[in-house]
Amino acid sequence: MAKVKIPRKSISLDMTAMSDMAFLLLTFFILTSQFKPEEPVVVDTPSSISDIPIPDSDIMTISIGKKGEVFFGVDAQPTRVKMLQAIGDRYGIAFTEAEQQKFSLLPSVGVPVAQLKQLLTMDGSERNKPGTQPGIPCDSAANELRDWIAYARYSHPKGLRVAIKGDRDANFSVAKTVIATLQDQNYNRINLITGAEARPKITE
Repeated sequence: MAKVKIPRKSISLDMTAMSDMAFLLLTFFILTSQFKPEEPVVVDTPSSISDIPIPDSDIMTISIGKKGEVFFGVDAQPTRVKMLQAIGDRYGIAFTEAEQQKFSLLPSVGVPVAQLKQLLTMDGSERNKPGTQPGIPCDSAANELRDWIAYARYSHPKGLRVAIKGDRDANFSVAKTVIATLQDQNYNRINLITGAEARPKITE
């Protein structure tokens, strides 16, 4: 007896809904992602097993480079503008609106106040070139870091949390000076930014 051949039916799937979902997810991730701005110094942080997250907002960050250069930054653009205006009043420097706008886009700075105007004339690649920013003075003779900390607090009444990001090869004496300067400003709770390290396994 001849076999009856059953005709095959082609199955079609409407992928429109899947495409819409993919684009929705892509849009969500683009809108919620925070792009890391280019920093003027590369800091190779030491590792630790701490899993305490660093806050994403209302934070001032002090970075210490391998050669002991000190950089200072706050996360909010309006705070950066107010801080620059206060620094200008303190040191007798008038910053234009264009300079203030440019400063508001910088994640951190690492030059003496006297060199700020020159820094703001540079483009990003020149400004972030190694050696261009020698660091903020923080020694006893001219502790400009103290003023940055004080005016950052003044410009952000809501309160700022402090994080120190130090290079693993930086001289500890610089970190000690930075911490002492923070304590002079009554900042005694400090977050240390480190790289992730796996917890050691305990064998019985």
